[in-house]
Amino acid sequence: MRHRNKINSLGRKAAHRKATLSSLATALILNKRINTTVAKAKALRVYVEPLITKSKDDSTHSRRVVFSYLRDKYAVSELFREISQKVAERPGGYTRILKTGFRKGDGAEMCFIELVDYNTHMLQTEEDTQQKRTRRGRRRAKKGGDDAPVAEQKPKTTKEEVEKPVEKEETDQPAGEPKAEAEMQEQVEKTTQPEPEQEEPAEKEEPVAEKKQPVDETPAEPEASTPEQKEEEQAETKKEEQPEDKSEKK
Repeated sequence: MRHRNKINSLGRKAAHRKATLSSLATALILNKRINTTVAKAKALRVYVEPLITKSKDDSTHSRRVVFSYLRDKYAVSELFREISQKVAERPGGYTRILKTGFRKGDGAEMCFIELVDYNTHMLQTEEDTQQKRTRRGRRRAKKGGDDAPVAEQKPKTTKEEVEKPVEKEETDQPAGEPKAEAEMQEQVEKTTQPEPEQEEPAEKEEPVAEKKQPVDETPAEPEASTPEQKEEEQAETKKEEQPEDKSEKK
């Protein structure tokens, strides 16, 4: 009786089925991830996981048993050298099946089957989430702990301190004096505005001593006067002489 002894023959005879699973297992060990149908992936998982468990015992007998299934010396050496060390602490469940949809030709359901410890993308995401959790916990512990360094805080101005001077200014200023308000605003603006940087006075350029031209000290020759000018000059001299003469007669 063969109750509960059903296996998926994959539409092949026994020899063909064994050869198919052997080639799939070799490809999975060498490439760490392959794309196949869901039916073949489920059959391969049952076929390859006992071989991975066997590889944890690195002995001649174990190597010969695994070689009888895989028939590939490169796959056997890869399994015993690298994969067995990677999965040494894992007690089973070495593979993962990820469904990807249906094949266009015959509508077969497709998937990826991969070794769990070699999926670098998922391992990175797990590490990132773990680091974030630990960081958050540490920050909370630092805030609550007594040994946490206290940051120097600037003295905060309360609302009362801010409002008090404003109230005084309003009370001191008499009503109906817009000029005083304008003056106060100007003073506040002057205090808030940054002082302009004083520019260094530019070095005064020393005036270049001008060369003095030699002056002719010779008296200028009188211009030739016309007879009319001579008569005017004589008349002026007579007028100047007349009062002098009168003073002398007295």
